[in-house]
Amino acid sequence: MKLALNLGYWSGEAATNAANIELALEAERLGFDSVWAAEAYGSDAATVLSWIGAKTERIGLGSAIFQIPGRSPAMTSMTAATIDALSGGRFRLGIGVSGPQVSEGWHGVRFDAPLARTREYLEVLRLALGRKVVKHEGLHYPLPLADGPGKALRLTIHPVREEIPILLAAVGPKNLELAGELTDGWLAVFLAPDFAGEQISHIQTGRDKVGKSMEGFDVVATMPIVPGRDLEMCANLVRPYAALYVGGMGSRDKNFYNNLVVRMGYEKEAEEVQNKYLARDYDGAMMALPFDFLDQTSLLGGPERMAEKMQAHAAAGVTTLALALPDSVPNEARIKALRMGAEAFDKAGVGS
Repeated sequence: MKLALNLGYWSGEAATNAANIELALEAERLGFDSVWAAEAYGSDAATVLSWIGAKTERIGLGSAIFQIPGRSPAMTSMTAATIDALSGGRFRLGIGVSGPQVSEGWHGVRFDAPLARTREYLEVLRLALGRKVVKHEGLHYPLPLADGPGKALRLTIHPVREEIPILLAAVGPKNLELAGELTDGWLAVFLAPDFAGEQISHIQTGRDKVGKSMEGFDVVATMPIVPGRDLEMCANLVRPYAALYVGGMGSRDKNFYNNLVVRMGYEKEAEEVQNKYLARDYDGAMMALPFDFLDQTSLLGGPERMAEKMQAHAAAGVTTLALALPDSVPNEARIKALRMGAEAFDKAGVGS
């Protein structure tokens, strides 16, 4: 298993930006394998990763994620190839469909047929990044358009590597199967060792379709890390992030994260979190999250306890563990947590 850092969303504030760069530099100094950045409807991940790449030398750069409704697959291939070339071959391309609120409210793209759209998107990406002439017959991404003057084109920039790794953010069973069939890795959230086997089995089904094993397939799990003696207090720092996803992401009818928590065995709790969050009772939604759920999907406590959790995740099939640091604490505390994560990782003895 490898250790990574997930910086999440970029705030745009100068102090926070400087703090995140400090974290990325510390992660590189500690020997972390990669650093990841996210996007919603604020900063874009591509610019952030280019900025980090310019200030680092060795650490891998990952998008978690580039939003499918926000970019054409051709544009994504151009961006991926450019970042990879500028960074000397350090980029990992994570993509995902986002959710109905962002897709329709921000990008103006209907959130329909996400599986079919993702499949076509990946097919075009593979053609473009493989520097093949891009001809694609599909409902969502027909290239070139049949009734216009456009012609089939080839990506002109040469990526540093033969293949740029492509990873898919997936939550539901069918999307997990698609990740196994068509990509090089899975970007996981709220991954618990006791439930990971069920999720990875869907990925294996996809791998079986194309005659591939799990060998070399990167299971990237993002986990909040909060050091401390009082585990309940540690968990409280994770509650705002978890409540946002379980209660407020997507819509009442389409919240993949809420559905995941239901499948993990917390049906009543997931419903309560969503009801309270959508009623703007944010504190109530946060406190409705079970401690057990937060503890399974986070690294809480001291280095010995964290090391045990890391061993459990490695045994469950996680190949990259991406640490996420609460943004509600000073950066000195976040640096300390990052160092404790590295210490725990050494104690766990699961490094590859």
